[in-house]
Amino acid sequence: MGTRVMTAHIPLPLAEKVDTLAEQMERSRGWIIKQALIAWVEEEERYHETLKALADVDAGRGIDSEVVQAWIDSLGTDNPLPPPRP
Repeated sequence: MGTRVMTAHIPLPLAEKVDTLAEQMERSRGWIIKQALIAWVEEEERYHETLKALADVDAGRGIDSEVVQAWIDSLGTDNPLPPPRP
């Protein structure tokens, strides 16, 4: 996987905290910042997926939990139900 250098201005108190963590963890500043950025991007992606899911629910594109539970309960029986569809 390739990499790319990105530049950002970091407030001094935050930069000092990153330096302290890097020293304590015996890792580079770059590693600390990369881990933090990965976590933030993943959280933002989850947030936006949640917004999309809520929009689907608001638009009536959800499946009632009782329907899903009935389907789950039917699995492994002689007459399993087809998977529910929105």
